[in-house]
Amino acid sequence: MTQTRAPGGQAGTQGPPGRPLPGSVRLTGRGAVVALFAACFLGLLIAAWTGWSAFADVLFVMACGVVACYTRTSGLRGLVVCPPLAFCAGSVLTQVLTAPDGFSAAEGILVTLGSSAPWLFTGTALTIAIALGRGYRPGRWRPGRWRPGQWRPGQWRAAGRVRPTRRR
Repeated sequence: MTQTRAPGGQAGTQGPPGRPLPGSVRLTGRGAVVALFAACFLGLLIAAWTGWSAFADVLFVMACGVVACYTRTSGLRGLVVCPPLAFCAGSVLTQVLTAPDGFSAAEGILVTLGSSAPWLFTGTALTIAIALGRGYRPGRWRPGRWRPGQWRPGQWRAAGRVRPTRRR
């Protein structure tokens, strides 16, 4: 096995991960969801006014990538599930503001969601791929492992209480 030496450094050693720059922005999970919703809403609103439907779709995919990159690792869990929901909420709000009546709004929502489906899949996949690359690992429940809020044997006795019984 060959080791390389960096100029002025020792072979085979790695330093701590780089700290973020002082001016860099990190979003919380909720902030990222709000930013994604705002991008979807503005993109759909501009697309409704100009007639460029691809503008909203491309902006959605770009916003998914940017938001996934700038979100804290602790906030990625909520972010990976929200891109289609944010787009749907933005579509509903845009159609309610721009459609002349309720039936046109409902039709516009369904047409927008149907025609933007490939872009929704692409944006969601991009968000998940970036989140996995940044260290997000979905937690899986394993048998034998207790979840918070779940009843454990002996829990009532340890707290000095009597376990409630069922009425028959």
